[in-house]
Amino acid sequence: MIRVIVADDEPLIRAGIKMILTSADDIEVVAEAANGREAVELARRHRADVALLDIRMPVMDGLTALGELGRAVPGTRALILTTFGERDNVLRALRQGGAGFLLKDSAPSELIGAVRAAAAGDAYLSPAATRHVVDSLAGGAAATRAEEARQRVAVLGDREREVLALLGEGLSNADAGRRLHMSEATVKTYVSRILAKLACDNRVQAALLARDAGLGS
Repeated sequence: MIRVIVADDEPLIRAGIKMILTSADDIEVVAEAANGREAVELARRHRADVALLDIRMPVMDGLTALGELGRAVPGTRALILTTFGERDNVLRALRQGGAGFLLKDSAPSELIGAVRAAAAGDAYLSPAATRHVVDSLAGGAAATRAEEARQRVAVLGDREREVLALLGEGLSNADAGRRLHMSEATVKTYVSRILAKLACDNRVQAALLARDAGLGS
C-alpha cells in the first residue's frame, strides 16, 4: 500500500485529492496537512511514501517543505502541485530534488499515476507542465544551453542515450523497458549509470537535459 500525505491550505482541494487517491486500491492517504510544516511533521510521523505538496501554503511553503523533507524524511518522495503561473517555482522544485510535478487541473488518472510513479522511485513529468517548463527556458541562452546539453550527453553510450531519451518523454522504468525490450531492472541500472555520468541528482533533471539536447519526442 502506498502511504500518501496531502498538503494544501484549501480543505476542499485536499478533500478532492483524497477522494481521487483513495479510489485506487493500492493508495492510502494517511494524513492531511494545511501547511508545509505540518506536512514535514506528518511525513516523519507516518513515514509516508509520497507527499503531495502545494507550493503556496502558509507557515511553510511547499518548496521549503520539499527541502525539509529531503533532510528529515529522505524516504518520502515529494510531488509538487502547481499551476501554469508558477514556472519559476517549478524549476526550483526540480533543482531541489522533487520527484516531479503536475498541474492542479490534471485528470484523476494522471494524479494516481504520478503517485504510483513517485512511490516506485520514478519521476513524473506532466506532459503539459513539462512543455510549460521547457518553454520557460527558451530565450537568448537557448542555443548555448542546447550545446552544453549535447556535450554532456556525448559521454553516454548508444543504449544509454536511448534510455535517456525515454526519460525525456516521461516514461517510467517499466514503460521504457517495454519500449526497448529489456527488463525493468536493467532499465533501472541504466538510469543509475546515466545519472552518475551526467551528474544529475534525479530523473527529472536528466529528463530536462535530454530535452535540451534534442533527444526524444
